[in-house]
Amino acid sequence: MHFSQRVSLSDPNAITLAAGKLRAQGVKLVNISDSNPTRHGLGAAVTPYQADPRGQREARRALADFLSQRDGRCVNPDNLYLLSSTSQGYSWLMKLLCDPGEAVLAPTPGYPLIEALANLENVQVASYAFAWLGRKWELDPLSLPAAGVSPRPRALVVINPGNPTGAYLDRGERERVQEYCAENNLPLIADEVFYDFPLATAPESRARLAGCSEILTFALDGLSKNLCAPGFKIAWLEVSGPEVLVEEAKARLDIIADAFLPFSDILAAHLPGFLEKISQQLARTRGRCAANLATLQDLVGEDPASPVTVMAPQGGWNVLLRFPAHIDEDELVEKLLNDFGIYCQPGYFFDLPFSGTISLSQLLEADSFRENAAKVLRTITALS
Repeated sequence: MHFSQRVSLSDPNAITLAAGKLRAQGVKLVNISDSNPTRHGLGAAVTPYQADPRGQREARRALADFLSQRDGRCVNPDNLYLLSSTSQGYSWLMKLLCDPGEAVLAPTPGYPLIEALANLENVQVASYAFAWLGRKWELDPLSLPAAGVSPRPRALVVINPGNPTGAYLDRGERERVQEYCAENNLPLIADEVFYDFPLATAPESRARLAGCSEILTFALDGLSKNLCAPGFKIAWLEVSGPEVLVEEAKARLDIIADAFLPFSDILAAHLPGFLEKISQQLARTRGRCAANLATLQDLVGEDPASPVTVMAPQGGWNVLLRFPAHIDEDELVEKLLNDFGIYCQPGYFFDLPFSGTISLSQLLEADSFRENAAKVLRTITALS
């Protein structure tokens, strides 16, 4: 397994070893170089601050209990890192796994955030593809690069379900990416922030990659999506896989996390209460997305001559509309803006493999969604 040269493990220095030996003998040391004001009667903290690169242990234990119950498996709090966002998780993992100029593999179509984050880390993004086969998106195994390509990939990113496609990896696709990682000695980065938003067409064989024991896996999730609360800056990263690799990855990841210490003890204290609210909020959001998707399908079905196809997602918050490719996506989006004040995103924002798509959010309130989706459909029909 390749880890970047950005992070190096070093033996404790002589001073650290000597201090540790004295503590083991029961000697109480006074750190006259200590710069932590909370240990000296200063600052607003009620209890002395104790830095933990993975996040406050009690909060991680509460999170591990939640994940264990949610997923029906035993989650070790020592394998969890608390983050301010999944974007931060991507950034740390690129530091961990990639030297400058190396690459990660990411799916297309896909959300452009990964490439933006990679650019900030001086990392390249190589792509593998999902193809639309008329009713669903499927992994194209031939798009996974063979060994020896340059720049050499150092990790494989999967989005489960995809954004904006809403496609879950089915059992065969999960097995294929795991086999590919094993064959090429690559770790897996699994972004599963939309996993708990299945729709009617979600495959029965869908499953999380979080907790995968066969290959080194880094799973990302967080409250931003689970609570529909972008301002709740709490996310997490779980490390799993063969024990030797997990321990080495965590030792290096600890160094990165210790350099940033991003997660506030104030937030950590509130995490158990936030976790309790997830179930209720998930139900509300799933209901909204399912109802708006049904509305959109009904609106398209009302016109037998409609040139629009609803590319029904299996999960997530978005839905893609496909229309004749001779309609310019920019022209359509600009017309919707100018005529109705409606903003939507064209398919090329997400590297869709064909022209003639836009992405709509299923989060809007029901009346607003129906009204504005109808205007979108009328405009497409007029341009066709």
